[in-house]
Amino acid sequence: MAYRTDDIFSFSAFDPAKMTDSLREFAEKGAAQSREAFTKMKTAAEEATKTVEATMQTAQAGTVELGLKAIDAMRTNADLSLSHMEALLGVKSVAELIELQTGFVRKQAETTVEQAKAMQEAARKLAEEVSKPGREAAEKVMTTFKPA
Repeated sequence: MAYRTDDIFSFSAFDPAKMTDSLREFAEKGAAQSREAFTKMKTAAEEATKTVEATMQTAQAGTVELGLKAIDAMRTNADLSLSHMEALLGVKSVAELIELQTGFVRKQAETTVEQAKAMQEAARKLAEEVSKPGREAAEKVMTTFKPA
């Protein structure tokens, strides 16, 4: 029994044109997917940059506001201290000195509490404003994810 070698080594089922078309289609799909992925990455990077810029601008503005509040508090405290020193120069008795000093300490304590509340509120507001762009960006990203 003789074997037919032409059947074993023949590639009659192999069509190079079909293989070329398949490879071309595969390459085009890959290129299209790569372009789409690049576009998505570029968009995400641009949005992240905008978020960081907004966060930095908000932080800078808030820091300036906190600095101005601190300067105002120091100015107020200095004015109160100088007024108190002037009043002390006109003291005529120990009773008047004690009364003046007690009033000064009370006023200074009240002022310090008010200033601390104002600074705390400004810091809280700043923290909310600084975290807002990041929080909004995260919420936006989370809405793009679909549950499995």
